Amino acid sequence: MNEKELFEKLSQAVFEGDGETLVSLVQRNIDEVDPLAMVEKGMMEGMTKVGNQFSEGQVYLPELLMAAEAWEEAMKILKPKLIESGASMKKRGTVVIGTVQTDIHEIGKNILANLLTIAGFDVHDIGCDAPAAKFLSKAQEVQADIIAASAIMSTTVPYQKDIVDLLDHKGLRDEYIFMVGGGVVTQEWADKIGADGYGELASDAVEIAKQLVSEKKGA
Repeated sequence: MNEKELFEKLSQAVFEGDGETLVSLVQRNIDEVDPLAMVEKGMMEGMTKVGNQFSEGQVYLPELLMAAEAWEEAMKILKPKLIESGASMKKRGTVVIGTVQTDIHEIGKNILANLLTIAGFDVHDIGCDAPAAKFLSKAQEVQADIIAASAIMSTTVPYQKDIVDLLDHKGLRDEYIFMVGGGVVTQEWADKIGADGYGELASDAVEIAKQLVSEKKGA
């Protein structure tokens, strides 16, 4: 098959949550086709489609979870190749990413972490159920440019504000770009707590991260 057909099949496999087919396609083509193109022109199309349909109520959580699981299996194969191919690429910046305290949801956060890595960021994932102090300590340790906090539930979203409050309390708010995201997070909420960036989709968040870091570094 040609590359266009491959990208269409990759997209469809992600959309259908067909991990077996997706992994097989990646394995058969990884040495001949640019791995970044497989992600951006194939898999990302399917993930965006299922994400949009989930937002519109056309598909439901099981379909979204299946798509994310298929994505993760394929990324286990693709990520080493992506890192290898981007070894000489200039690092855009450093990101600390995690899911906030009492929230154990990681799918969206993991997808964004992968996309940020592909985009040239040095990503440090602190996992889920992370209190504000953990975000800050890791950011200080790795000299992060961005702190990115995910929250999926309305009961956990307030913990994103705790991170802003901690940065303010320590006099460090201007040291870091603070981004938020997650299922129930909105631009209105991001503005209310003083976040610097919000992306409804993971792909949006990557572009916003690029822009904010560029502005911060005066590039």
